[in-house]
Amino acid sequence: MAGHSKWANTKHRKAAQDAKRGKIFTKIIRELVTAARLGGGDPGSNPRLRAAIDKALSNNMTRDTLNRAIARGVGGDEDSNMETIIYEGYGPGGTAVMVECLSDNRNRTVSEVRHAFTKCGGNLGTDGSVAYLFTKKGVISYAPGLDEDTVMDAALEAGADDVVTYDDGAIDVFTPWETFGEVKDALDAAGLVAESAEVSMIPSTKADMDADTAPKLMRLIDMLEDCDDVQEVYHNGEISDEVAELL
Repeated sequence: MAGHSKWANTKHRKAAQDAKRGKIFTKIIRELVTAARLGGGDPGSNPRLRAAIDKALSNNMTRDTLNRAIARGVGGDEDSNMETIIYEGYGPGGTAVMVECLSDNRNRTVSEVRHAFTKCGGNLGTDGSVAYLFTKKGVISYAPGLDEDTVMDAALEAGADDVVTYDDGAIDVFTPWETFGEVKDALDAAGLVAESAEVSMIPSTKADMDADTAPKLMRLIDMLEDCDDVQEVYHNGEISDEVAELL
């Protein structure tokens, strides 16, 4: 695979969105509360909570804030009306898009999501319309500078599915989502410090974006992420370095 980390490309410059950090924290806290309420406060036996914790830490959330959110989820019925809803649709250039939401009002959420798709030249699909193009996996990402063989050996020993190294030296480790926490712990124990770690939906195919469709896709992602109920946006759009330089 050529170029820089395609995972970073797919995640749509998440790390650079400092202006949205407050909103990101709100969404992570909501996921921590819900995960703890549904599966208990022990990340060792609650993969969803473990994934939320790693995402919180990757976004520099303090342990104190994180622990308070978990305690809220374990301790009461606050946010008990929240449910996870997945919407599927098509974006500019035929991109497949999955939108993961946490909501206490389905009508409000679907209205906001549909508006974003319509405004940006896409359309909301039916259940199953694009889900088959994605696989739920853990993704542990490392910045350039680590020895590829060291990461590969440690990752495969820990039970990872795949290790991908990019031209710039960045490395992504893909794991079964159920054992994501165990693999991450093993890599941490091996002294490998991840740049980010989370459970995500990985596309099996890519849709190439050109100078016309790329900015439209980015606008759709921004509009969806601005919706309070939207937790994550996954897509299979591929923006080349050449096109990215034109944006």
